[in-house]
Amino acid sequence: MPARRLFFPILLASVAFLAAAPAFAQTAQIEEAPASSPAQAETIEIGLSTETIAITSNFRGTDLTIFGALDNADPLVRRHGRYDIIVVLQGPDRDLVIRKKSRYLGVWVNAESQTFLGVPLSYSLASTRSLQDIAEPKVYQQLSIGVDNFHLAAVASENSAEDIRQFDQQLREMKTQDGLYTQRVGGVEFISPTLFRATLSLPANVPVGRHKARALLFRNGTFLREADTSLQIVKAGLEYRIYDAAQNHGFLYGLFAVFLAVFTGWFGRLLFRKD
Repeated sequence: MPARRLFFPILLASVAFLAAAPAFAQTAQIEEAPASSPAQAETIEIGLSTETIAITSNFRGTDLTIFGALDNADPLVRRHGRYDIIVVLQGPDRDLVIRKKSRYLGVWVNAESQTFLGVPLSYSLASTRSLQDIAEPKVYQQLSIGVDNFHLAAVASENSAEDIRQFDQQLREMKTQDGLYTQRVGGVEFISPTLFRATLSLPANVPVGRHKARALLFRNGTFLREADTSLQIVKAGLEYRIYDAAQNHGFLYGLFAVFLAVFTGWFGRLLFRKD
């Protein structure tokens, strides 16, 4: 009899547990459902006003317009103007040697030198606001954004770390003085809540080759997304033919140059000789 009394409470508890189990499972499923449908993140797209720029004999520089659009922008953030855009146009890379001149016996001669690998021949930046108002300096260093922030790889040499730093700084200053490294605050503007336009000025000495355009989206100082595309700058006309012959047909170009020099000298002698 005592065993039968103990059996019924255990049986009732088991039935109650089995009946409640589906309810617990259903409750757990309802609580986890919202986590499986996160909100869509912002994205950015860009396009160029032209994909190719031709360099002719009368080229004096030009402006490049970059258009872009934001997708899935947060209306509240957008209304308070907390989205920022930084646009960069980076030219082709090349290894460069920077030399320091010293005065020796009254004559300026080349002294120490330092080689840097993969130096951008040109670098143009435009932004909605000043860089210091958009994000922290360490963010630009991580993203290689800004004339003073992208990394220059120095070849191992006998120069000290301080000398290499000075060579690095001098290279950036020289490029800035030549108009090849520029930063323009306010060069990016929103023309609608989700559309923006950036204007970059390309100097007359802009290098020929493939240039990479980048647009970086920030929200409240935080980097979100990046989009990129390419721009080709090529020589056109007679200058292009001469450049192409010198680069791709060096032997024939050299023979023609020698022939032209000999012919010019011979013709000049006939023209100006005295009888």
